[in-house]
Amino acid sequence: MNQDGSSNQPPALLQTLPGDDVRQIMWRFAERFDYQMVVQSARAVARGPVARAVAKGARNTHEWTEDKAALLTEFDVAGITAASIDPEFGGFLEGPKNFVLGLLAFELAWVDAGSGTSSMANTLALAPIHERGTPEQKQKYMSASVPPQPGEDRKIWRGAFALTESIPYVGVDTGVLSGRVRVTEWRDGEEPLLHVDKRGRFITNMGSANFVTAAVDSGDPRIKGSCMIILEETDPGTWDRGIPTKKLAHQLSSTRDPVFSLQVPASRIIGGYTVKDGVIIPNYSHADVIEAVFTRTRATPAIMTSAKLLSAVEPVIRYHRRRFRGAAGITEGTPRFDMGLQQKEDALHRLLDVWAAGEAGASLGFETSRLLDTYDAIEKAKAQVLAQQGIAGGRAELKALRAREKDAAEYVALAYKRSPTAEESARLAALDADAVVKFIVTESLSSVLIPSAKLWNTGHGVNMMREAVSMMGGYGITEDCPGFLGTKWIDGQLEATYEGPEVVQRRQLSVTMSRPIFLQQFQQWIAHLREVARAHPTLGAGTLASAMELWFWSREHLSSAKDAHGRDLYSNQRHGVTYPLADALAWLVATYHLVLDVIELKQKGPENAALAEGIDGLVSFYSDLTHIHCATAAGEATRICAELVFGYRAEPEAPGSVPGADAFSDVAPFVALRTKVDASLAGSKLAKDRAAESLAHVMIPEVLDYPV
Repeated sequence: MNQDGSSNQPPALLQTLPGDDVRQIMWRFAERFDYQMVVQSARAVARGPVARAVAKGARNTHEWTEDKAALLTEFDVAGITAASIDPEFGGFLEGPKNFVLGLLAFELAWVDAGSGTSSMANTLALAPIHERGTPEQKQKYMSASVPPQPGEDRKIWRGAFALTESIPYVGVDTGVLSGRVRVTEWRDGEEPLLHVDKRGRFITNMGSANFVTAAVDSGDPRIKGSCMIILEETDPGTWDRGIPTKKLAHQLSSTRDPVFSLQVPASRIIGGYTVKDGVIIPNYSHADVIEAVFTRTRATPAIMTSAKLLSAVEPVIRYHRRRFRGAAGITEGTPRFDMGLQQKEDALHRLLDVWAAGEAGASLGFETSRLLDTYDAIEKAKAQVLAQQGIAGGRAELKALRAREKDAAEYVALAYKRSPTAEESARLAALDADAVVKFIVTESLSSVLIPSAKLWNTGHGVNMMREAVSMMGGYGITEDCPGFLGTKWIDGQLEATYEGPEVVQRRQLSVTMSRPIFLQQFQQWIAHLREVARAHPTLGAGTLASAMELWFWSREHLSSAKDAHGRDLYSNQRHGVTYPLADALAWLVATYHLVLDVIELKQKGPENAALAEGIDGLVSFYSDLTHIHCATAAGEATRICAELVFGYRAEPEAPGSVPGADAFSDVAPFVALRTKVDASLAGSKLAKDRAAESLAHVMIPEVLDYPV
């Protein structure tokens, strides 16, 4: 055994590509049989009807066709449609649904993300009602959105979510609405009738929607502020589904630019309303509703992009190995016949980078979904405690939460302590039972994980998808590219935009990453990684910990430093500083959660009988893959931080000259930390060589399990 814990024996190789048993352990649903059944149902639809529709050319039109509409029926039969709905309204899964919806999106996006978007958009339409709707609204629309049971004679309702406005507002600022709601009739003692005018842009599911949850602003002094309101296709007035959006991606979903001019009762205002001094006051503004909705739904598109990367591994291996077969002189048994392009290190190393990015994105996306599954209960408990204290309303609640941040920071520190004293254990238990403290910690963490997943998974993911396509040579940019990799690459561009483009995620992250409670959490992650590095020296956790230390120092330094002109570097509008720093953090956060998942596999994998035969090779491969990605993430974060720390200093007086050592004395800690990161990269390329060896020998099925 070497000093670093590695063995002189050749490492065991990965025998087969990871299957369900591996994913269930890494993503923590090995004990959820109901989730596993949902996965199998979704997979059957994705690799059956969806794949055949794509192969048949269903993506070649922007129109909503019978072939596309038929997929919705397949979703109904497979249980996908009802998966997001609570049992009391006809659904079949108890408890929160964020994680299971992520699994569904993963399976559908494995073949075609447009089909996944249709499912996701229906859930998104119901989300405002689920989060803020009145009991009557929930009962009506949730119950109508589950498939009819045997003996029922009714049509299933499908929904669309209409937030984005027509140009110039489209996708720019969700706080700016041109849709208007006015009072059209209000008789004494009766419910007001409202008139809603809304022109939507890029609204998914409009080809099939029976109802729409639309964001509108008041156009009447008798209505205060904005709201979200439910529109139905049978309401009096104009229900124009609009023209199909000529989009480059996700053609299996229906996207149109609808026009609504409808009369609806005031009871359609989501969450209800009160009347004061003759003015209708919605109980929730449209901002209140979409904040609650987007908090819970942004992780799903992130998972879809990661599914694409992981789905690319098998087709690329197959293509590389068969690249020369059939050519003159390439006979069976020769290296070129058996291994094809996999004789070349470049082909193996680049595919490992794609694979690692997919794993890290999935790890972050599913961890975010699991965290969100705890959010509702924690949020409700917090609200109950504050209400008992007579605290209500935005500012009062914010003040009360801020007063408890010190306790929350203490909770985070104690939670990571390996050998707490009896007194510390008692204190930890007390804080753990404190609903307000738990909410502060959960909200702080989710406010970083959600935008990180949405930003990094889709942004970096689509870049890596280009890599996957390029590895297919000329085949990759043809319509019949195995695994539909070309269309997946194009689809990924749209996933970076859904539910807030990259700039929105960077903006949120630039604020939430500087909260003291998160920075406390971040330091605990670093300490945890140091422990992991000691226990599992081949994972690259030490490299990631060093990069995190460098990022933390850089953020602290930039928060008080000034540029060569005396201007603050870290300020609200200095996007050239805060946004790249957010990008660097997202790299680190994604990789940290890959480390956690691989540790889970190392610990739980040997207990699984189905994995027993190949567990050594499986663990060895995933350890190397994680080591590779830790080195890549550290390199990216270090580069970004170096540009920020040094890039705003004055240029040397003599062009090309190197400043003296004294010129950098204030950033000497950064130089030391960067040297530490560089030194910690030792072994990372050896890990890549080992993983490449596995990649060159891993067994794959004879044919893809869905059409070429």
